[in-house]
Amino acid sequence: MSDETTPICSAKGCRTAAVWVLAWNNPKLHTPERRKTWIACDEHREHLSQFLGVRGFLKDVVPLDEWETREVSGGSGSGSGGSGPA
Repeated sequence: MSDETTPICSAKGCRTAAVWVLAWNNPKLHTPERRKTWIACDEHREHLSQFLGVRGFLKDVVPLDEWETREVSGGSGSGSGGSGPA
């Protein structure tokens, strides 16, 4: 169960709490160091990873708590990637 402050999985229609961050970059649109992010629950991590991976966009998959620790300590300048694929 999640509340309004819990990050929700980026998979279309999923309302499950996210526990993974999928960092990605579209090289046709973004500079090499730029990282967009999708977040995923355990069930959708592999599906979303494959979606990004076959396009050559996927750069990293890390646990959400680890990603948040990186961000607080001045990690990469990421941007939200919005909703994931269907």
